[in-house]
Amino acid sequence: LLIFQSRTMGAALATTAGVSSAAGCAAGWAAARCGGRPVGSDRSTGRPTSYAPSSSAPSRDARHGDVAGAPSETPAARLRRLLDRRRTSALVTPCVYDGLTARLVERYGFELTFMTGFGVSAVHGYPDCQLVSFQEMLDSAFSICSSLRSTLCIGDGDTGYGNAMNVKRTVRGYARCGLACIMIEDQVSPKRCGHTQGKAVVAFDEAVARVRAACDARDEGPNDILIMARTDARGVMGLEEALSRCRAFAAAGADITFMEAPLSKEEMVQYCNEVPGHKMANMLPSGQTPMLSPSELHDIGYAIAAYPLTLLSAGLRAQLDALDLLRKGQQPFGLELDFETLKDLVGFQDYYQEEALYKC
Repeated sequence: LLIFQSRTMGAALATTAGVSSAAGCAAGWAAARCGGRPVGSDRSTGRPTSYAPSSSAPSRDARHGDVAGAPSETPAARLRRLLDRRRTSALVTPCVYDGLTARLVERYGFELTFMTGFGVSAVHGYPDCQLVSFQEMLDSAFSICSSLRSTLCIGDGDTGYGNAMNVKRTVRGYARCGLACIMIEDQVSPKRCGHTQGKAVVAFDEAVARVRAACDARDEGPNDILIMARTDARGVMGLEEALSRCRAFAAAGADITFMEAPLSKEEMVQYCNEVPGHKMANMLPSGQTPMLSPSELHDIGYAIAAYPLTLLSAGLRAQLDALDLLRKGQQPFGLELDFETLKDLVGFQDYYQEEALYKC
């Protein structure tokens, strides 16, 4: 009998402890869900009964750059506002190719980035000759947008991956990922990097039809996105053809135009003077376009200064140096980050902070 009573009391105590633990976990879950801290408690148990929002736990709107409680603003709407804002230099836009490079760009305070097809192709093991598929680009766009909280991103949509209907599907897919803008170009498929040999462009009417289809997809919704229309005609058919296409793209509804690979500052000035709307310049060292400062580009008439290969090229250079040292039997310690910094850059600190919200 004593043994039975002892076991019964032990079970009761265990049940009580379990209830208390569950209640504590539930309270902790409520706090995490509210992103808050306890402001009241039950006198008999000492457990919190209500929570106030915590400034360290940003709301969904705040994570996307909006004031908490204000109506949500789409990435496209924010980019329109950013482009229309008065400034003294073009928007410096380092280009990214995965979630990690996106995190780094945002960490350094850049307001705009660009998912580069060259970079995405490279990290998949291919040159930029449209060997990666629409789905692979879409997956990369989702990864990049998921890594960003406030920085806006433009996505390289290549040729739209088919006819006008494919273009519309590509635009809608990129918009669903959270991209603020998509770039559609007039190269023949499979396309290739605009600063390499062997590229060709489709006929004028087909090029304009692609842009019209992209703009229709934007206007039909349901997800808002800006349209950047690119021409590679300068290197294939001459300056006048490239300018004619850019003017037609703007007339078709493109929000931004991009004439790839002008050969001189004079050509860049002519492009900005003759084509309405916002424009982007590609700053590629050793490329065909003159390297100008962001302030010079702004003075000419450019809104965006993209640096398409800076992160990829700099990263590869460091990796080649490290591999060379290892091959020689030396240690590349001077090239490496300390482990704490590395953990922070890839997101461990953010993870630990969020994980703590759900501790029981």
